[in-house]
Amino acid sequence: MPPPQSAPTPPPPAALAAKVRTLGPSMTRSMQRVAEAVAGDPAGCAALTVTGLAERTGTSEATVVRTSRLLGYPGYRDLRIALAALAAHQAAGRAPAVTADIAVDDPIADVVTKLAREEQQCLADTAAVLDAGQVEAAVSALATARRIDVYGVGASSLVGQDLVQKLLRIGLIAHAHADPHLAVTNAVQLHSGDVAIAITHSGRTTDVIEPLRVAFERGATTVAITGRPDGEVAQYADLVLTTSTARESELRPAAMSSRTSQLLVVDCLFIGVAQRTYESAAPALSASYEALAHRHDPRPGHR
Repeated sequence: MPPPQSAPTPPPPAALAAKVRTLGPSMTRSMQRVAEAVAGDPAGCAALTVTGLAERTGTSEATVVRTSRLLGYPGYRDLRIALAALAAHQAAGRAPAVTADIAVDDPIADVVTKLAREEQQCLADTAAVLDAGQVEAAVSALATARRIDVYGVGASSLVGQDLVQKLLRIGLIAHAHADPHLAVTNAVQLHSGDVAIAITHSGRTTDVIEPLRVAFERGATTVAITGRPDGEVAQYADLVLTTSTARESELRPAAMSSRTSQLLVVDCLFIGVAQRTYESAAPALSASYEALAHRHDPRPGHR
């Protein structure tokens, strides 16, 4: 049973404009009007009731509430509080924040220090929530798999490619699928003895869930690497490997902050499989290093 997840922390007020820019294209036109209004005039909108904001934007109260939630706030009341804080922040003339901890005028040395601290915390949080039993079971399935398919899109696709590259170098048959159509058509070919891995921070990515569902129905062992163990992806996962969700911020959203924790899980899986298959993995890894060694020798005549 995965540990309970705390409710997501609402985004920092100063990052509201970045949130609107990020999510705006996916909103309906009526929701865009609400989002643009609150980002453009936080002080004026903070003074409005939900009815007042609906009238100002020519939308409905339900649209205002839905927009608030999409922007990361539990309800309109929470958005109003953030807008008031943002207005006060702007009035005071302080430098706007680009993340919860980093201001737009921070020296690059401070940025490096703060990001390093966030990465360390992200890794520690992931280690704390990972279920060792689930990791062990996933390693066992991978070590004996006939074939391994990995599904991910966006930043999660990069993590999937990293895992596949590692597995290939120790002699396993693995494929990374970023194209959702190819992912599904390949998932149809899986069966018992195969492993399918879905990587989705949100747990709601349809292009990742669909091939995992097909693999699950075909009898393959299915694994989800996700920050939301209560998400839809878990319905089709035999094993769920939970990553940290605590360190997101507006310019380091899920696509960035989740990658650190996902890569930790990938490394845990790889090392576990390498341990289980050491007699075959060690020679395969040596052979791959030897095959590529000439590409790393800068001396003339060594290609």
